[in-house]
Amino acid sequence: MTTTSHPVAAGPGWRVDDVICTAGPHDRPFEERHDSICIAVVTEGSFRYRTTQGSAVLAPGALLLGNHCQCFECGHEHGVGDRCLSFRFAPEFLEGVLAVVPGARQLAFPVPRLPPLLSLVPVIAASEAARDAGDAAELEERALQLAGSVAAALVDARTDAAAPSRRDHQRVATALRRIETDAHESLSLVALAREAAMSPYHFLRTFRAVVGMTPHQFVLRTRLHRAAVQLHRSNEGVSDIALANGFNDLSTFNRRFRRLTGKTPTAYRAAAARR
Repeated sequence: MTTTSHPVAAGPGWRVDDVICTAGPHDRPFEERHDSICIAVVTEGSFRYRTTQGSAVLAPGALLLGNHCQCFECGHEHGVGDRCLSFRFAPEFLEGVLAVVPGARQLAFPVPRLPPLLSLVPVIAASEAARDAGDAAELEERALQLAGSVAAALVDARTDAAAPSRRDHQRVATALRRIETDAHESLSLVALAREAAMSPYHFLRTFRAVVGMTPHQFVLRTRLHRAAVQLHRSNEGVSDIALANGFNDLSTFNRRFRRLTGKTPTAYRAAAARR
């Protein structure tokens, strides 16, 4: 076997795999089939991808596009190996995304790939970071953002999305209150969207337009802010504060807290005490 696939994250209608291929010029391509709709981010190496939609050479930053049940071949005539972050979607999952992307009404991809686009750099970089951190919640949001970005790029939608309506503002406000109350609990994007009576993609996009960050980012910010306040105000142990604010892994809490403040929780508390 020249290809190994490692599951990274999954949810209703979507999954993400880390796919590593070691094939080279002496390995003969063979026909494969997509078992779902696929958007794969090439993160390392290059290869030729052939489908009924055409043939293309894919390099880091490019997006491989695969239709459900479509046959394809990958060849490595010019180098050895590649690595892709493969996002796979059920048709009904993508239908919810396409419904709110202007001009996007077709599930089937008309081309085999999208070239590296500057507009996709942020979501691709964030997806790779989430893969390396094993952050399933982050990857769920990135899966939705990537699907929407690809749909928009394919229809070349240049018009700005309509401003959130008053009803959308109300729905997001309700979600904010829910997060404020239960930030320490597990709050999935799907559950928040369901409570807001919106599709996950529409909720994610609307929430970001209203709040300026995604729901996952807001939950993290809320948890870290509360932890910082507790470090100031109490003598509780760092691990107890982490657990009380929804962080089940102390190393994850330490890493995220340091990224936010530039200090470890212990150093932060010591600096606060000196002040």
